[in-house]
Amino acid sequence: MAAIYGEEWCVIDDGAKIFCIRISDDIDDPKWTLCLQVMLPDGYPGTAPPVYQLNAPWLKGQERADLSNSLEEIYIQNIGESILYLWVERIRDVLIQKAQRAEPGPEVKKKTEEEDVESEDDVLVAFQPETPGRALGFDVGESQTAGTAAGAAEMEELPPIDHGVPITDRRSTFQAHLAPVVCPKQVKMVLAKLYENKKIASATHNIYAYRIFCEDKQTFLQDYDDDGETAAGGRLLHLMEVLNVRNVLVVVSRWYGGVLLGPDRFKHINNCARSILVERSYAGSPEESSKALGKNKKVRKDKKRSEH
Repeated sequence: MAAIYGEEWCVIDDGAKIFCIRISDDIDDPKWTLCLQVMLPDGYPGTAPPVYQLNAPWLKGQERADLSNSLEEIYIQNIGESILYLWVERIRDVLIQKAQRAEPGPEVKKKTEEEDVESEDDVLVAFQPETPGRALGFDVGESQTAGTAAGAAEMEELPPIDHGVPITDRRSTFQAHLAPVVCPKQVKMVLAKLYENKKIASATHNIYAYRIFCEDKQTFLQDYDDDGETAAGGRLLHLMEVLNVRNVLVVVSRWYGGVLLGPDRFKHINNCARSILVERSYAGSPEESSKALGKNKKVRKDKKRSEH
């Protein structure tokens, strides 16, 4: 690959077989660019596919899903064969097609490395809710049940949105956003409002999860979205289940900084989410959560003994 693509191909970790290639629609005058990161497992190419990540500020939603599906189709059609070249060329074809459609290219402001490092402190978004804390008629930290006192009219209102303190590690930055929600429509409203912010919209990933308690059925309505960061949404939802939070949406934005973080990225995503949930009184402190978890384990253990 290095012989074919030259400087576009980069070895991140030779021992772990982690590589990265920068792909553009035009080498001399690029308009659309995407970074493909791959980790080749021991079973590749015979029995295991590459683990990959697509990074581009403009790659979102259905366009990301379509490209991912296209790469996975290539793997299925060529099981047992090396597919990296086919993947790179498929991505390049997609970029060329975008350029030929005369779509306006993404706005990219060139910065020196030092300027880019300094800008990471500016990730905290500037806008704040007009009526923080009581847009739905209750405090942000209070647990409410879906479909109760809020009423149909209030469910149509945009909930207040809070923003957590960013965490930066090896030039990647993570920031959590939180909003109280009592119906799926409010989830969509909050997500749409967040994407109005250019900084959030440009994030490499916007992972989210929500839990809404349905009092009439005594069950939870919940869902998540990885937004391209495989398994991150499910892990975030699991954290919310462990903390037993309700009627809340948590979004974690990640701005990729060019260095693979491995499992640490999941730690940062969950730490951001936990911090804002604790700050807004949806969950206890880590110490309180640990005590509660230990108490639950003891109760289960005592119950198991009594059954014998």
